[in-house]
Amino acid sequence: MSINNILVADDEESMRWVLSKALRKKGFNVELARDGNEALRLIKENVYDLALLDIKMPGMTGLELLDRVKEERSDLFVVIMTAEASMKNAVEAMKRGAYDYLTKPFDLGVIDAVVEKVSRAREMTSQVSLLKEELKDRYQLEKTIIGNSPAMREVYKTIGKVAPSDVTVLVQGESGTGKELIARAIHYNSKRLGKPFIPLNCAAIPKELLESELFGFEKGAFTGATERKLGKFEQANGGTIFLDEIGDMPLDLQAKILRVLQEREITRTGGNQSIPVDVRVVAATNQDLEESVHNKQFREDLYYRLNVIPIHLVPLRDRKEDVPLLVQYFLTKICAELEVPQKRCSADAIKLLTNYSWPGNIRELENTIKRGVILSPDPLLVASDFPGLRNRQSEGKGEELSLEGIVDLKLRGCFSNMEKMESGDVHAMVLEQVERPLIRFVLEKTRGNQVRAADILGINRNTLRKKITELGIELRKE
Repeated sequence: MSINNILVADDEESMRWVLSKALRKKGFNVELARDGNEALRLIKENVYDLALLDIKMPGMTGLELLDRVKEERSDLFVVIMTAEASMKNAVEAMKRGAYDYLTKPFDLGVIDAVVEKVSRAREMTSQVSLLKEELKDRYQLEKTIIGNSPAMREVYKTIGKVAPSDVTVLVQGESGTGKELIARAIHYNSKRLGKPFIPLNCAAIPKELLESELFGFEKGAFTGATERKLGKFEQANGGTIFLDEIGDMPLDLQAKILRVLQEREITRTGGNQSIPVDVRVVAATNQDLEESVHNKQFREDLYYRLNVIPIHLVPLRDRKEDVPLLVQYFLTKICAELEVPQKRCSADAIKLLTNYSWPGNIRELENTIKRGVILSPDPLLVASDFPGLRNRQSEGKGEELSLEGIVDLKLRGCFSNMEKMESGDVHAMVLEQVERPLIRFVLEKTRGNQVRAADILGINRNTLRKKITELGIELRKE
């Protein structure tokens, strides 16, 4: 973005004349002001790309004018000129927002250099602004988070309210419901736009490595630490860190996360220096953290620190009216990614997709649509292009369902009437009915070897023996 219009404000007529002549010779439009009040009037009435302001003028000084300029036109580049080359003036000018500071007398080559420098800075500022707008446009809610159901409209409202602030947000929902998309939408609609968004899946990293991933480490902190490494919190400085599946974080590490939230500083592994960090935290989990707090598996104080603003994402099966919108979105997106002609779904296919329970939520729907686009040669996808769904929804085809899908269907069948469910016994009853066939199956596969069965189940042998007795499991006799 080049410079066109320049304002020169100086009480010395000779300085105004010299600067205007030199700048007009270069092709710039130049306007002149004798004092600060006249300069302010012109700035209010016209649009300038650069203002050259003398620091000492009658009525309003250049520094006072600079303050008013920043109120009226924060994007205007201002260069302060003065005959008094004092450090105090230079520091004060830059502190108040001046782009540069020139000491009189100066030759015209200095002005040329300053104008060129401002021109480059304006170009860079313009590019950054465009990038921010592109990012913001990319993460506009209606373009990335699809749905018009009442539940999703409430989510949109909450994002709109919390995004501009730095408040901590806890996103809760089943796997595949789009928790990271919500976190990104919060970041890209906040004042931290243009700063880093750093995601970390706490469940995907081994517990012994998670701390150094979060906080980094110093050289020599442990075997293999041949150089210093910055952790996710430092990488996210100025931006947002997204802690996905935080419910899987070990208790000792939860205490350190709590300290970061309270003190806004971290300490690298193997280091002893506190490092300040300016980071917004958005956390997510597919677990019931209240239940985890009750079971002493999650710190209560950390839970309340994270749960300042909760956002709950309902599973796709509870907002089926959004499925046709999601299908159309994924068809457009996937066809573009695969560079194939645009495809669409028949009414029967839409009905099939809408009626399916989607235990894997939006992620499963996207993968299903992608599979249909790839395997079908026709521009119109019909119900038969999704044979897996037809099998899973047909009677007698339960073997096609995932374990989670089977449990989901069975629970819905058993407890279709909430009024028939008695308080306090459902959790234990369901666990017992799942545990019994699981332990029986593993014992059969290990030919009754309890040591091996306990190892496979991830429990100790005494616990296994106790459960065999409690659940009335008959042991195989060789």
